[in-house]
Amino acid sequence: MANTPEQVVAKPAEAAASPHVKWNVEHLKSSYVNFANANSTREEVVMNFGLNTSWDRGQPEVEIELAHRIVMSPFAAKRLAELLNKLMGEYESRYGELK
Repeated sequence: MANTPEQVVAKPAEAAASPHVKWNVEHLKSSYVNFANANSTREEVVMNFGLNTSWDRGQPEVEIELAHRIVMSPFAAKRLAELLNKLMGEYESRYGELK
């Protein structure tokens, strides 16, 4: 089946919408966190990540060592939420539902 002019014109636009991504990991650092907190304003979403080393739940006070703060636009935060929802759906389909 031959391409119509509309199909030929659409292909370069599709390619421009999805550029090839090259990951530069030269300065990438990995951290383990077991605590996350998030809040927002109208203009930004702020997420804090850290480590809770207190395993005694009966303590009146727990200290969390915050290691990373990520600040992003609400649009980027929504894309991240969608990505995490998809990732957790795939995880649970492989390993079972998390309670």
